[in-house]
Amino acid sequence: MAMTMTGEVQLAAPREAVWEKLNDPAVLKTCIPGCEELEKTEDGGFRAVAKMKVGPVSARFKGKVTLSDLDPPNGYKISGEGEGGVAGFAKGGATVKLADKDGGTLLSYDVEAQIGGKLAQLGQRLINGTAKKLADEFFANFAKAVQG
Repeated sequence: MAMTMTGEVQLAAPREAVWEKLNDPAVLKTCIPGCEELEKTEDGGFRAVAKMKVGPVSARFKGKVTLSDLDPPNGYKISGEGEGGVAGFAKGGATVKLADKDGGTLLSYDVEAQIGGKLAQLGQRLINGTAKKLADEFFANFAKAVQG
């Protein structure tokens, strides 16, 4: 099952500060809902463990995240894949762009993801609703982290 999502969030911080936080594993770990571990790997990516609940299905996903098309302090592409055991798998990516706006930074994102296994049987509406909720939660947490 595939899904896409786009959005933007206005942050009250300069673009360089937002860029720095987007690349800081400690900040990302506290912002990602359900994230239990996030550590940098030698190849410039991250190894992650996150616990998620989608409807009746709970799973602990273990996976890797890579950053590409790095264009500091304007944006990057983040890609990841995770295995959730019997719950299934998730993989996808997001293009993140930063632009100066209203004395702060406008962060826009474009997400594409695929899921399979038990999760994919839950139905598009539940999956999309959960994905939007997780994205909203991440960006609310990220906005707090950026604004200190």
